[in-house]
Amino acid sequence: MAKIKYYYDTESCRYERIKVSSWDIVINLMGFLVVSSIIGLSIFFVTDHYFESPTKASLRKENEELKLYYELLEKDMAEANQMLGVLEDRDDDIYRVVFGVEPIPDEIRSAGVGGSNRYRELLDEGLKREELILNNMQRIDKLKKQMYIQTKSYDDIIEMAKHKEAWLASMPAIQPVSNKELKRLASGFGYRMHPIYKVRKMHTGTDFSLPTGTPVYATGDGEVVFTKTKFSGYGKYIKIKHGFGYQTLYAHLSEFLVKPGQKVKRGQVIAYSGNTGGSTAPHLHYEVIVKGSKQNPVNYFYQDLTTEEYAEIRRLSSQENQSMGNY
Repeated sequence: MAKIKYYYDTESCRYERIKVSSWDIVINLMGFLVVSSIIGLSIFFVTDHYFESPTKASLRKENEELKLYYELLEKDMAEANQMLGVLEDRDDDIYRVVFGVEPIPDEIRSAGVGGSNRYRELLDEGLKREELILNNMQRIDKLKKQMYIQTKSYDDIIEMAKHKEAWLASMPAIQPVSNKELKRLASGFGYRMHPIYKVRKMHTGTDFSLPTGTPVYATGDGEVVFTKTKFSGYGKYIKIKHGFGYQTLYAHLSEFLVKPGQKVKRGQVIAYSGNTGGSTAPHLHYEVIVKGSKQNPVNYFYQDLTTEEYAEIRRLSSQENQSMGNY
C-alpha cells in the first residue's frame, strides 16, 4: 500500500495531502537514472584503472612470462651461435690444417635456408607478432643448418684421422730424383717459355735436369695406373695413383721398372730418366695431381728437405726460364 504524505499548510492551519503529478515522477526517475549512470561509470573507471579484473591480470601475467621466455630464447640462441663459431674456427684453423685440407667456404657455412614460402603454413595462420615469430624461425633454421654442416665436417675429419697413417704414406712428399745439392731443378711450375713453340705456356710440372739412366723414385705409396710410350709429348711416362685424391706423373723416361697395377712404396725406383718424346735434353718432367687439378710439385717437397733447403728450392722453382720438353 502506497504511503500517503502530508504537509502542514500555515495559512489554513491544516495538514494538506501532497499530490505528486506524473511529470514529477518522470523527472525524478530521469534524475535517478542519470545519477546512477554517473556513479556506475565512475566505479568502472576506477576499477578498470586501479583494480585489475581476473581476465586482465591473467593476460598480463601470461605476457610477462612470454617476454621472459623470449629473452631466454634470445640468450640461448646467441650462446649457441657463439659456441658454433668457436667450433667452426677450430675446424678450419686447426683440424683441417693438420690434415692439409681446405677449410669449408664461408658461402657454404652462411648459406640461407629458403625464403618466406618455407613458412607459408605458418603465415597462413594469421598469427599476431608474425614478423617476430618468422624471424626466430629463420634464425633457428639457419643455426640447425650450420650445425649440420659442422657435424658433417667432423665426420670427414674422423675418417681422415682413422686413415692418417695411410694418408701420410700416400702423400707425394719427396723429390722424385736424388737432388741433395739442389742443382737438378731446371724449370718450375707456372708460365714458362716453351722450348719448341717459343711462347709463354703453362708448365704443369717441374723439370729436373738429369743424365739418361738416373733412377726415378715413387714419391709416395700407391699403385701404378699405367705406363705409356709416345713419340711426342711426354714420351715414355708413368702415372701412379696414391689414394686420397693424389696422383703423380713421371715423363720423358728411358726405361720402366714397374707394370700397371703394381703396388709401389715411397722411395722405390720405378724407372730411369731419359730424353724421350718432346724432350729437348735428358731430364725428368714430374707432375702432382690433386683431385684432378695439377699442383705445384715443389709445395710437396718437404719430407726430405730442411727448412732452408725447402726455401731455396721454392726460390729456384719460381724463376721464369725455358722448360725442357713438350707437354
